[in-house]
Amino acid sequence: MIRLLTLFSLLLILVSCKAETKDNTIGSETISEKKKELTIADKIAQAHGIDHWKNVNEINFTFNVDRGESHFERIWSWKPKENIVVSSVSKDSITMYTRSIEALDQIDPKMIALDKSFINDKYWLFVPFQLVWDEGTTISKPIKETAPISNIAMNKITLTYGNEGGYTPGDAYDIFYGEDYLIREWVFRKSNSKEPSVTTTFENYEDFNGIKIAKDHKTAEENFNLYFSNITIKQAINTKS
Repeated sequence: MIRLLTLFSLLLILVSCKAETKDNTIGSETISEKKKELTIADKIAQAHGIDHWKNVNEINFTFNVDRGESHFERIWSWKPKENIVVSSVSKDSITMYTRSIEALDQIDPKMIALDKSFINDKYWLFVPFQLVWDEGTTISKPIKETAPISNIAMNKITLTYGNEGGYTPGDAYDIFYGEDYLIREWVFRKSNSKEPSVTTTFENYEDFNGIKIAKDHKTAEENFNLYFSNITIKQAINTKS
């Protein structure tokens, strides 16, 4: 379970679909193999390219926040199959660790802080996939509602995390998406409070080997932008579908 912690400070610790088939028969006649009906979470994840995730070997990205004249960034490399994470602040400051529960239990508190930062930044990058990856969540039925920044009527679901587990349990996200199932805006509500904690756009989408990523997340105020740069997604060669 992963999420934003706070929006912006010097610390800046914000925060598969299986298509099941079955044989239907009436007497001796086979009707067809029908896929399990996709949920809204499945459809959103698929629209963003989750079907290509099985081929991903390595992801590199820089998490940036600009607010006024201030700039903050964190540089990451992640090998999801091995769950190896590399943090690079500079050429002279590189940290590598494994994201297994056993390994995290044995590392010092500084590494836990680093992992919280990675989980937060990865969440922003892959929130459409987190809808189907994360356990212990509830997702509301979709409704039509006016998005808070664009003031455009969109589809909306609310993702709520359970009160146990993860770094910041109990958080909620109101997710606004288009008819193409691409996320356009969201509202983060810490501890499922009624009042928004953070509201941003999802924009400047780019396709990385079939995976669509919103590179910019802006607030209604013009002096803030949370964005990703230096994104590369390396996939396995000759991987069967």
